[in-house]
Amino acid sequence: MPDAPAAEIQVYINGQALRVPAHCHVAAALKCAGLTHSRRSESGQPRAAFCGMGQCQECRVRIDGQDHCLACMTPVAEGMRIETQA
Repeated sequence: MPDAPAAEIQVYINGQALRVPAHCHVAAALKCAGLTHSRRSESGQPRAAFCGMGQCQECRVRIDGQDHCLACMTPVAEGMRIETQA
């Protein structure tokens, strides 16, 4: 018998609706959206999840209006609004 499809939820990334696996973290959702970075450094260099365990803080995004959330450590939730630094 085939495996059941993974449950998906809807999140909003930079205002665009996207269906992602219900069990993933925000960093994975950003990858699903085709984004290569989540913010820019003060010198303008692109930054994205690097360590995957919250130490480097390079994956910071705004989630539901709260700044400096770590994308690699935050599980997605239905209706979550994620904003990257353009």
